[in-house]
Amino acid sequence: MSDNFNALVINQEGEKFSREIKKIDKSFLKHGDVLVKVDYSTLNFKDALILKNGARLVKEFPHIPGIDFAGTVIESKSDKFKEGDEIIQTGWRVGEIFYGGYSQYAKVDANFLVKKPKEITSRQAMMLGTAGLTAIQCAFTTKQTREVLLLGEKVNDVIVTGASGGVGSIAVMILSKLGCNVTAATTKPNEVYLKSLGAKNIIKSGELDKEARPLDKGLYDGAVDTVGGNILANILSHIKPSGIVAACGNASSIKLNTTVMPFIIRGVKLWGIDSVSVSTKRRDFLWGEMYKLVDFDLLDKSIKEINLHQLLEEFPKMLEGKTSGRYIINLNK
Repeated sequence: MSDNFNALVINQEGEKFSREIKKIDKSFLKHGDVLVKVDYSTLNFKDALILKNGARLVKEFPHIPGIDFAGTVIESKSDKFKEGDEIIQTGWRVGEIFYGGYSQYAKVDANFLVKKPKEITSRQAMMLGTAGLTAIQCAFTTKQTREVLLLGEKVNDVIVTGASGGVGSIAVMILSKLGCNVTAATTKPNEVYLKSLGAKNIIKSGELDKEARPLDKGLYDGAVDTVGGNILANILSHIKPSGIVAACGNASSIKLNTTVMPFIIRGVKLWGIDSVSVSTKRRDFLWGEMYKLVDFDLLDKSIKEINLHQLLEEFPKMLEGKTSGRYIINLNK
C-alpha cells in the first residue's frame, strides 16, 4: 500500500465542526486487526447526519465516517481472513465509534466483516450496503416470518413506505421478486421507476400522514415502514389480521401515536429491524440471498457514483429530502 492515502476526516474543536479530505498514513488507523483496501462505500441517512455535526454518535475526534464499505484484505492478524479476501462491512457501529469507510484504506475488527459472495461484485455489494441488508431483513420478516416461521397464511398485498429511498426501493424490488403485490408510498414523482422495480400501485405518502384511527379498513397483509410517525400509525390500522409490519426508520418522526387495537383485535405484529448488530451467521445468509432477489442492472439505474469531494456536496441534499435512490462512493476516483 502507498505510504499516504486519502480519507475524509471530521473533527470537533470547541464549537467548530470541520470536514476535510486529508492525506493520512496507516498509523492514523487505530482500530481493528484487519487492514482493507476500500473500493466502495455508501452514503446513508446516518452518514449524512454524522457528516453534518457528528449526530452525537461520534464520541472521539478526529474521526473517519462511513458506515459501509467493501474491498480487499491486504493485511490480517486474524485467522478469519487472509490477504486477498474480498469483504463487506456494514453495521457494528463502524463509522460511528470505530473509523469507517470514507478512506482508501480501513482497519477494522475481523468480527465486523463478512466474506463477499462470489456471485456479486464489491460495487454491487455497496449498491446495497446497509440499506440492502435492512431491506432484505424487512422483506423476509414481512413475508417469510409469517408464512414459514409462524405457519401463517400467504402474504400477498404489502405496502412499502418511503419507497423512493434506499431501503424502500430495494424492499419494493425484493418483495415483488418474492411474489407480493406491492403498494409503494412515496413523496417523489417517480411512478415509472417504482413500477419498474415491481410496484403494482403507487400512493402519495401524504395520504397517510395524518392522525390515525385505532382501526381502519384492512388493506394489506404486511408492510415495510421506513419513516415512522403518523404514517406508521396509519399503516398499522390498515393491516389485516396476523399481518407483520417491519419498521426500520424514523425519517418522519420517532413518535408513534397509536393504540393497542391493531395488536389485540387483529393480532398485528410490529417488528423492529436492527441492521447494526445482526449476527455474522445471519449476515452471511442474507448476503448469500441477494443475487437471487436483486436485479442489479435495474438497480444500477438509480445509482449515483461519486467521489469523496462530491460526497461533501451531496450529503446536505439527503438531509433536506432532495435525493432518491442510492449513492455509492468510489474510493479510487
